[in-house]
Amino acid sequence: MPVSSSVPVGAADPAPDVNSAMCPSRLILEHVTSRWGVLVLAALLERPHRFSELRRRIGGVSEKMLSQTLRTLERDGFVHRDAQPVIPPRVDYSLTPLGTEAAEQVWGLARWTESRVAEVRAARTAYDAAKQP
Repeated sequence: MPVSSSVPVGAADPAPDVNSAMCPSRLILEHVTSRWGVLVLAALLERPHRFSELRRRIGGVSEKMLSQTLRTLERDGFVHRDAQPVIPPRVDYSLTPLGTEAAEQVWGLARWTESRVAEVRAARTAYDAAKQP
């Protein structure tokens, strides 16, 4: 018995809309803007890094999370993994052109947040003071 589909055969995919619950752009956005995704992209925007260099550069990231983040960003086409056939093994990570574009976008947001820390702290203090009985 054939399986019916709600999308007619030959119909074009709808235009991406991040506000749509099923839009694939949401997952991409999650990968790029995740805590570690932003920091990996930013570090690689400076220059290619080896795994151990990235781990030192990005304070607080575990080996597991860095590995997972790099794999995800590589799968999405943002990061290139270059494994050299030497002893000891050498693996370098760099940005693809798509990754460079994404990194520039999120790095701008990261720098903006750095410049607004004092204002956010003041807003939090005011909010907390207003909520106290």
